[in-house]
Amino acid sequence: MTPEVGHYALVLALGLSLIQALVPLYGAQTRDVALMRLGTSTAIMQCVFVAISFGALMTAYVTSDFSVANVFENSHSTMPLIYKFTSVWGNHEGSMLLWVLILAVFGAAVAVFGANLPTALKANVLAVQAWIACSFYLFILLTSNPFQRLARAPIEGRDLNPILQDIGLAIHPPLLYLGYVGFSIAFSFALAALIEGRIDAAWARWVRPWTLTAWMFLTVGISMGSYWAYYELGWGGFWFWDPVENASLMPWLAGTALLHSAVVMEKRNALKVWTILLAILAFSLSLIGTFLVRSGVLTSVHTFATDPSRGVFILCILIFFIGGGLGLFAWRAPLLRQGGIFAPISREGALVFNNLFLTIACLTVFVGTLYPLALESLTGEKISVGAPFFNLTFAPLFIPLMFAMPFGTLLAWKRGDIYGVTQRLMAAFGVGIVAVAAALAVAGVQHVLAAFGIGLGFFVIFGAVIDLTERVALFRRPLGTSLSRAVGLPRSAWGTAAAHAGVGVTLIGIVCASTWGTERIVAVKDGQTVSLSGYDLTFDGMVQRQGPNFRELAGRFTVSENGQVVGALSPSKRTFSARSMSTNEAALLSRGFSQLYLSLGDANADGSLAIRFYYKPLVLLIWIGTLIMAFGGILSLSDRRLRVGAPKPAKVKPTLQPAG
Repeated sequence: MTPEVGHYALVLALGLSLIQALVPLYGAQTRDVALMRLGTSTAIMQCVFVAISFGALMTAYVTSDFSVANVFENSHSTMPLIYKFTSVWGNHEGSMLLWVLILAVFGAAVAVFGANLPTALKANVLAVQAWIACSFYLFILLTSNPFQRLARAPIEGRDLNPILQDIGLAIHPPLLYLGYVGFSIAFSFALAALIEGRIDAAWARWVRPWTLTAWMFLTVGISMGSYWAYYELGWGGFWFWDPVENASLMPWLAGTALLHSAVVMEKRNALKVWTILLAILAFSLSLIGTFLVRSGVLTSVHTFATDPSRGVFILCILIFFIGGGLGLFAWRAPLLRQGGIFAPISREGALVFNNLFLTIACLTVFVGTLYPLALESLTGEKISVGAPFFNLTFAPLFIPLMFAMPFGTLLAWKRGDIYGVTQRLMAAFGVGIVAVAAALAVAGVQHVLAAFGIGLGFFVIFGAVIDLTERVALFRRPLGTSLSRAVGLPRSAWGTAAAHAGVGVTLIGIVCASTWGTERIVAVKDGQTVSLSGYDLTFDGMVQRQGPNFRELAGRFTVSENGQVVGALSPSKRTFSARSMSTNEAALLSRGFSQLYLSLGDANADGSLAIRFYYKPLVLLIWIGTLIMAFGGILSLSDRRLRVGAPKPAKVKPTLQPAG
């Protein structure tokens, strides 16, 4: 009975989304306040019914109800409870239900926390959200019903794909979806503004918190996916320019540009048309990512096998929303008034520079990802666009962007003094030069590009520090005054500095791990020792272990440095009998911000075992930097100036008139 409850709750959510899509929109056109306010209640109730539907599917998984086809295909009664929960979104149908749940949560959040929004704008935003929700409800109900019953319930399920039975993949998809779907709010705000034909600085303030929230989740989601690929796939890499990885990177780049553009619009009432376009593009790229994963046009560890009808349905959704959004933009954008004027050398100019390079980088990834697919569909010719292309085109775009990053925060609005800012950044320049010199002294002149990358990372980090010291007048005012100013500094200023510093930290991690990482692929026998980068790895034999739904053959290795034991590594191969599949589980040993990485290969006829042994210097800085970026977003979001909506006007107390 529970699956039927979930199915009908989804049908009711579809009905509510149709009401929400039409009635508030009509109310906004006729200025009927009652009809406009109907969007608030329907958005909340829609969220309730989708939550009931999702809860029903989760109940079916937890109770191992194999009469539900989706549960039978993706679960097993002996799986750990945590993976029974995460199996709900470890498949196409369940993950799409998670998608619409997050979409409904964001819609309800606008309904609840957007009380200070203008009534007409809020009605239009909720109406656009409802159109998006309606299309995906139809997609689920017509092509991807997660509650479909089997005529005869099997005794046991087929188990979840083994590579998805990992805590990283349990967390990664929800975070990624929160980012993808979060950009739908910016999209809805953009279309609502175009429908009304009015956009101003207040609009930018309203849309910025939603964009920032989506950007934070997408940042952490991409980071988590990168770390999962690093340790789970056994290749020792953190980014492979996989088309589906690129599909998540593109909306992140567009969202980053949107955040910076919205700042200019809020502060200077400028870049209106450009900000609206970025809001449309950020969510459009999220939809394209959904199409790539769900349509079956890609073969990737990230994709779900799907039938062609699903791909055609999602393609229609893409055409409707992307084409409709861009069409409305082309029609209404020329009517929007342009805002303030600013000099090229100014904070606005720096943010425009930032936008230029981010959008070109996004376009580069877009072309490199979709061109092979388009060429194959048109001519049948298959080509591969991989890391060499992206490294040669994407990386050079980020060098000037990162170099300009510290300048942007120090330049004044409207008209800046580039000479004065350069003087204030001399300390950061000095730190960067020292870092370059130290890297060259340690690694040699053959690594001059890597040394430059490290110096650039330190320049960005200390540029963010200098921005804060300038704001609090450190060393120029008494210490007590500087501390007082630091306490009163807006949290968004701290958040911006943290996010920029996080970019520098990530860059240092990428450069060090990519340039000075070492690797040995060797066959070892019991008692044999292998040396790498000052560490000795001794093979102590193999051991068989039984997991809840798998058998495991694990290796035991002792790690020593300078004759002292510093840890142990136990990589393994797991065999899942229900799926007749095996996974390779790498073992990691952290040494400060560096890691030793070990994965098993195949056994040889002479009794030896092939292993891959890596040393990854400062590799953890890659993900620490992304977490610092997300923390900066949290600080900015907590700023009282970024609360959703505009402050309500104070109520004027009636004046008592003296009795006459």
